[in-house]
Amino acid sequence: MAPPITPVRMNHLNAVVEDFPASAAQLGALFGADFLLDLPQAEWHAGLVDVGRVIFELFAPPSFLLNARYGPHYLGVEYQADMAVVRAAIADHGIRIARDIGVALHTHPADTLGVAFEFYDGQFHDNDWPLLGRKMHPASHWLCHHPLGLMGLKHYTISSSVLTKAAAFLESFLGATRVYDEARPDLAAQALGYHCGDGIIELQAPTGIGPLHSHLTRWGEGIRSTVFAVANLAVARAYFLERGITPIAGSTADSFALPPEATGGVLFEFAV
Repeated sequence: MAPPITPVRMNHLNAVVEDFPASAAQLGALFGADFLLDLPQAEWHAGLVDVGRVIFELFAPPSFLLNARYGPHYLGVEYQADMAVVRAAIADHGIRIARDIGVALHTHPADTLGVAFEFYDGQFHDNDWPLLGRKMHPASHWLCHHPLGLMGLKHYTISSSVLTKAAAFLESFLGATRVYDEARPDLAAQALGYHCGDGIIELQAPTGIGPLHSHLTRWGEGIRSTVFAVANLAVARAYFLERGITPIAGSTADSFALPPEATGGVLFEFAV
């Protein structure tokens, strides 16, 4: 049996958006996000954007018709990992590869919790970015000099219909280790937190009819949200209200989210 992948770190989250220039500009205007890299291709317009040292790769197809019913969504996540180990683990689990460019690959979401897990043997955060002419802003910039007081990614959430099955997959495929088991009454859900690479994945499964059940009914399994840590929740809430954006309920009582239309159609949350 092949060993689990045990990623080194998360490089970026991948999101499908309807309009690439509009979504990149929206994140820039709202967060002061840095546009790191432009990657236009025949299949899609892609590019990298940094918000609080969390990199997002945005993908927009030339025509949104084939994605219109599903809409904007988190496609997946890229981890830095040993590619020989990755390929062995994928073969051992019988997982299909949706895209393979040699140095990197994406798993088929239908085989991996609705998430296209992307793996690459390099890292992103310490690069010099040609469009910026510098490295990404350090963590101190986002915490001490940005009025939102961002402290990086607290975790990202994966919605699943069967928590035990999803947990077993993260453990066997990624080598993830459980760090908490908590109720999420505001979602009518149960959550399991898993350490993976340099961060946390939160699995969420509904315990009854509620917001998470509705989300799963509409979109199915996959990444539901990214949750940013902030130094002060009241200050963060005021930041968005001052910009004409009214926050909505988050996953927990000590968090809030933004209406998805404010962030290209995907869900951003903020918590202490």
